[in-house]
Amino acid sequence: MTDALDQHRLKKLRFRAWRRGFREIDLILGPFADAHGDSLTVAELEAFEALLLEQDQDVYAWIIGQAEIPAAFRTSLMSRLQTFRPTR
Repeated sequence: MTDALDQHRLKKLRFRAWRRGFREIDLILGPFADAHGDSLTVAELEAFEALLLEQDQDVYAWIIGQAEIPAAFRTSLMSRLQTFRPTR
């Protein structure tokens, strides 16, 4: 991701990932966006944006394995989120 439009899109995505309103998901999605946002493929970026439109409790349950992931979200991005561990 190199052009200015992509960087603006990524900046908005990071903001939304950190400010979900459900702290547990903020602490997963925010650090993930910071750590991996620049390396997301176009498909992963689109999947991340779609994920941000879903309910926080659902996304959290999918990531931690408490609920079955809908087919539309069984992507490489979800696999990356499930194995992601933020560093301090």
